[in-house]
Amino acid sequence: MTISTNQSGTTLTVSVSGRIDTTTAAQFETQVKSAIEGAKDVVLDFEKVDYVSSAGLRVLLSVQKIMKTKGDMKLIHVNESVYEIFEVTGFTDILTIEQ
Repeated sequence: MTISTNQSGTTLTVSVSGRIDTTTAAQFETQVKSAIEGAKDVVLDFEKVDYVSSAGLRVLLSVQKIMKTKGDMKLIHVNESVYEIFEVTGFTDILTIEQ
């Protein structure tokens, strides 16, 4: 998994590629939480994310909880297989997802 960030004003875009699973979730959480410190809004670009496990879902909930107090968080470019994971787990009702 690789993560890159791009800050534009108060909006932070975090581009993620690879799998967010038990092996990579801790790294994902550490990098995203440190990156969102000064951001009002966060956009998670999941265009190159192949898979999200329950560990990755937990991190997304944790980041969303932080962002609710600061601004907004949304996921963009979510592919069909990852979107299906969000649908099955009910995360489409919890997260803002733009395909």
